[in-house]
Amino acid sequence: MIRPSVLLFALLMSAPALYRYFNDELDIGQVLVRFLIAVPIAAVLLAGLRFVTAGYGRTEEQGTPTTPTPAEPEAGSPP
Repeated sequence: MIRPSVLLFALLMSAPALYRYFNDELDIGQVLVRFLIAVPIAAVLLAGLRFVTAGYGRTEEQGTPTTPTPAEPEAGSPP
């Protein structure tokens, strides 16, 4: 299943062709071909972005919870 973000990104990539269609410089067939070419390119680019950013915000280890204890005063320091 194609993600909606891929379709939106492909639409943005093919927006100049859509603009030229509304100015009667291209026919609808060329616009659709450019959109269909943009879909797999957008899917690869967004998959790469998801791959690169997948590890952000995660930690390798969960860690162990600790309770803080008050620090002991050093010998010879005033209380």
